[in-house]
Amino acid sequence: MGEQQSARLDGVFNALCDPTRRAILARLTAADARVTDIAADFPISLNSISKHIRMLERAGLLRRSVNGRDHLLSLNAGPLAEAQA
Repeated sequence: MGEQQSARLDGVFNALCDPTRRAILARLTAADARVTDIAADFPISLNSISKHIRMLERAGLLRRSVNGRDHLLSLNAGPLAEAQA
C-alpha cells in the first residue's frame, strides 16, 4: 500500500471514529440534505455540525453543492468502498 493510499485510509477511518459523523453519513444514505436539515437532527450547535461535516468532506465521504445560501450535501461512498477493499 502506498503512502498516499494509506493517508486516505487514515482520513476515512478517523472520520468514521465519531458516532455523530457516522450518523450524518447514515442520514445521507437515504437522500441528499441541506446542512441545516442535518443539524436539526442533532442536539448540538450548527457550528459543531459544520465541523463534523468539514471532517467528512476532508475524508472525501461527502460532496457539497452550493445553490445560493443552500449547501446541499450528498454521500460519496467511493472512499468507503476503498476502505472495505
